[in-house]
Parts: sequence; structure tokens; C-alpha cells
Amino acid sequence: MSKTHRRRRLVRAVTRARVRAPEPVALPVHHPAFLAACLALAAALVATASYRLYETDLWQHLAMGRAIWEHGLPRVNQWTWPQFGEPYFLSSWGFRALVWPLWSAAGVTGLFAWRWISTLAVFGILLATARLMGARGFFTLVVLAWAAVGYQLRTDVRPETLASILLALEVLILERDRRKPNPASRSLWAIPALTCLWANVHISVYLAFVVLAFYALDAWWATRRADAAAKARPRKLVLVGIAALGAALLNPFGWVTLWQPIQFALFWSRDPLVRTIGELQRMPLRDALLGGLFVWPLLALVRIRRRRGIDVAEALSCAFATALALSSLRFSGTYWILAGPFIARDIHEWITARRWPVPRLPLAIRAAMTIAAIALIGWPHWTRIDLPLSRSIDARTIPAEACDFMETHGIRGRGLNNFSYGGYQAFRFWPDRTRLPFLSTQPEYTPESDRALYLSALRTEAGWRALDAKHDFDYVLVERDQVLGDSLLDFLDRDPRFAMVFADDAAELLVRRDRFAPIADSFAYRAIPAGRAGRYSLGPRSQTDLELRHRAERELDRMIAASPFHAGASHLRGFLALMDLDLDTARGHLERALAIDPLLPNLHDLLGTMALQQARWRDAIREFDLERRLHDPPGGLFFRTAVAWQQLGQLDQARAFYRRELDRDPGFSPAADSLVALEARKR
Repeated sequence: MSKTHRRRRLVRAVTRARVRAPEPVALPVHHPAFLAACLALAAALVATASYRLYETDLWQHLAMGRAIWEHGLPRVNQWTWPQFGEPYFLSSWGFRALVWPLWSAAGVTGLFAWRWISTLAVFGILLATARLMGARGFFTLVVLAWAAVGYQLRTDVRPETLASILLALEVLILERDRRKPNPASRSLWAIPALTCLWANVHISVYLAFVVLAFYALDAWWATRRADAAAKARPRKLVLVGIAALGAALLNPFGWVTLWQPIQFALFWSRDPLVRTIGELQRMPLRDALLGGLFVWPLLALVRIRRRRGIDVAEALSCAFATALALSSLRFSGTYWILAGPFIARDIHEWITARRWPVPRLPLAIRAAMTIAAIALIGWPHWTRIDLPLSRSIDARTIPAEACDFMETHGIRGRGLNNFSYGGYQAFRFWPDRTRLPFLSTQPEYTPESDRALYLSALRTEAGWRALDAKHDFDYVLVERDQVLGDSLLDFLDRDPRFAMVFADDAAELLVRRDRFAPIADSFAYRAIPAGRAGRYSLGPRSQTDLELRHRAERELDRMIAASPFHAGASHLRGFLALMDLDLDTARGHLERALAIDPLLPNLHDLLGTMALQQARWRDAIREFDLERRLHDPPGGLFFRTAVAWQQLGQLDQARAFYRRELDRDPGFSPAADSLVALEARKR
């Protein structure tokens, strides 16, 4: 026997010794090991949907839900004062009617219960769909845990959560019909009922018809080599689609419900103001790559190449969902609902089609490995400092304290607001027309001329003057944080007609001096500017103007006492205390600011520098490490860390940080000189 022949026999023997994928093709759903892994996935889903609520649309849903329960379905605008009483299209009315009783009965707990139930329902249906498609092993649970991470930011209390259940149900129904075609089956006729419900809870009902069309094309493609029963499927799916279209029109607003998403896509989505909404931004390519958005297209291509055929439903769904997700962050949830079962099936088929040189582990061990994988996938997202796990609402996203001030002091009239605050203002004051917002959280329903004027008011002083000339505002209630391009508060600082009477981390409230003279006289801030530019200039001016500094400190103390959300005020107060060389007071204010907002930049660096001055070397190192972990390190941070290590006698650590500073800035002479001195001591 030749050497080559012996080598081939050895390879065949080794191949036969290998086993196929380390999990059975059909793992029973009732097996204790599988149930344990499913419970772990359920716990992970609940954790993923338990971050602190920050979605400002929630308050608009609650305000409208309350109106529906108290007065019936509104047909006119009751949510903004400029268009009050005009004809109004109330989108997603069914969901809003659902969420109000949850809030009334259980408050925040009721809202979180909805998040948990809806998320579990979506992924329970996806698991059933994946198993129906053949993905019946432990790895399916890992895939769904990964999909849950991509779906996470769509678990806020919004109509989309109910629409997601309906979308997942439709895919399950269509897959069941595709896998087991039966002319006598009536399961497909559940789709018209589903679309009827969908049209009344969310305007994304068009997705039902898109997915149905994909499966109809798949059925038509399959008729090339099918029996008579299968050849009847395309016709049946078309009839189901026609029935679904008729069912979707059974809503209080008729055809307008179906036209709204088309109108948004063709016209409103291009509006400059609407384009400023965060979730309508394009998904960055880096985020798409890191999030695994292109895994599904790759798996679909591999499957086509391996089987030399095409799953038309998968190919069309993949192309559509990927394009949709890349076009807008809003559609990331839709992507993972459509992708989850297909990815699970494709990976399962790829695994089981190969022989692996691994032992067949007991089910209990594989379940433990699955649970560990689910935890590893979820842990980085459960520990995010910007999305902390908490059964609460982020109070910094709503102007609650400012609205308290308005109510206490009788401030009402024609107000201007950010559209992100319109929902809460309507929730808080409806049906009081004198305190309704100027813009709602759906700015597309505001007339185009007002949208353009509002955007101009954010960007130019002339724009603000033009908007005020048209509407003659009595007060302004806007976010304290000014995003890039928003200079309205800076313009108001230069407008002598307005005075800031309340400010916290969430909002600032300014009133017309001539219309609220007693309030302006008693509560106006005279040293603390409303705008970002004025606050930035306050520091340099306070260094040379002692009287201004002391007046600013007194006003900041009043601002801190007026609201529990005063990170910005405490930050500035600590900075002014540093000018007074009062390190202990400064430290207290800065630490209080970080306790309220842990993501404030440069504060850990500042606290570390103060610790250096007070010879608290380990405290300094801890603060510098936190600054590095949370933000891009500012210049000199590595040098200051090295100084602290050197004072502790840890010379190797000091050398390492001096070198890191020089790697970033070779011209930083203090680090170079210190490193030379250390090296000289070493010799």
C-alpha cells in the first residue's frame, strides 16, 4: 500500500470518528435542560428590557389615551395650542387606549410590565418560528439572545411593541403555511384579522403587506416544481392579501391610516425639522458592523451556495430589512424580528451539516454552556452606565419640575417648547388649553411654515424674532442641553423681554417680563445666563469680578435647592468654589453633580487633580481611571496619573504612564523630563 493511500485511509478513519453537531436536530422543548436554557433566555430578555425609560413619546401616548377613555376618540387637535380644534389624525389610537389603564392602575410598574410581556411575547413567537423552520437546538436560544441586544432600544413603551408582536405572529403563520401547505387549512385567514388590529394600533401596518408579498412571491417561485396543492398557494396568498387590505380599512380614519406611512416616507421624512429626530438618523456603518447587521446577508448567501437554490422569502426579507435598518435607527427592531428565525435556521443547518471533532456532551452541560453564552452576550448591555437597569423613568428627560413651577405660580398663555417636551406638557396640563405646548412629539403634524420658523429660531436670532412676531409668546419652556446648532437660549439671553425664572438639568423656563412682572422680579436669574455661550463666559468673567462670582454662587445655590436634578448647577458651583480656593466645598459640589449624572465629562479628571493637590494619591488614581473609562482622556491625564503613582513609590507604574503620555503627545515636556529623572534614579 502506497504512502499516499495510507494517508487517505487515515483521513477517512478520523472523519468517521468525528461526530456531527453536538446537539440533536430535534431537541424536545419539554426537556428540563432545554427548559432551563429557555428560562435563562427569558430572564435575559426581561433584563434587556429593564433599562430606565427615557422615551419622551410616552407622555403623548398617555395624554391621548386618557382623552380616549374620558371623552371618546378625539377627531380634533387637543394637544397643541396653535392648531387647537382643527381636524386631527390620531395615529396608534388603539395602543394609546391600552397604555392609559396600565398607567392608571400600576404607574411605572405597569409600564415595565408591558415592556416585559411584549418583549417575551415577541421572542417567544420567534423561538416557535425558528423551531418550526428546523432550528431546534440550544444554539437557537443564543441567536435570539443576540437578536434581543439589537432589539433592546425598541422596547420602550411605544406602539411599535404591539406591532412587533403582530409582525412576529404573521411570520409564524406564513412559515407554518409554507412548511405544511394544506388547501383546507384556514390559518392564513388569521392574517386579515391581524392586519385589522395592526391598523388600529400602529401605522406600520404596511409591513404586513410587504411580508405577505414576499411569501406570495416565494410561493409563486416554488410552483415551478410543486404539486397541485402547492400551486394553489400563490392564489390563496393573493386572496388573503386582498382580504387583509379590506380589513385594514376597518379603522376610524379609513384609508388615511394606510396613506400616513407613505406620506411620511415621501414627504415628512425629508423635512429638516423631522430629520433632527434621533431615531430617524441613518445607522452608522461602524454600528451596523459591530451589531452584526450583515451576518444575515452572509448566511443567506452561504445557504444559497450550499443548496444551489434560493429561499425567496428569506432573500427578499433580508434585502428589505437590511436596507430599512441602515436607512433609519427606527427600524432596528423590525430587522431583528425578521432576521432572528432565519439566522437561527441558517446557522443550525450550517452546524449540523458538518462533522465536528468534539465529544457529544450531556444535555445538562450544553444547557449550562448556553446559559453562560446568553449571559456573556447580555452582560455588556445590562451594565451600560448610559442605560442603567432601573424600574424608573429618567426624570432628566421631562420638564416635571419646571411644570411644577408653572402650576404653582400661575404661568400660562402662548408658550414655546421643544417638541420632545410637547408630550409631557400635554400629559401634565391637558385639557387646560392655556398651558398646552406649541409643538407635540409628532412635529410632522405641525404646519410646514411653523416647522420652518421654529428651526430657523434655533439657528438664527432673526429666525427667533420672526417666530415670536408671528405667535407672540408668553413663555418659553425648552431643554437646558442645547444640541449642535441650537442657539435659542443664547438669543433669549440677549432678548431683554424675557427672564429665566427656573432652571434644572432637564429644562429652563423663561417668561415675558411685562406679562409676568411679579414672577420675573422675584425669581429671575440675573447672574446665571440661560444659554450655553453665556455660561461658558461666566467662568472667565468671575475670575476677575468678585462681586459677579458671589452673586452667581448665591443664584446657583437657589437653583440647586429648587430641583433635585441639579448636576449642571452643582458642576458650575464647584468650579466657582475652586476660584475661591475652597477645595472641600468644590469637591462636595462636583461629587454631587456626578451622583446625579455619572456621565458628566472631565469631572473625574478635575476631582483627581484636586486629590493630587491634597496629597490623596490613591483617590487621584481612582478618579483618573474613571475618567479614562468613561470618556476620551483629556490632555495630561496620563501624566497626572503617573505623578500619583510616583508619589506612592510605584515607579514602574509611573514610568508606564509617563510613556503613555509621550506616546500621545511626544512634545509634552513635563512627562519627558519626569521620565528622564526616573530613569536616572534607576541607574
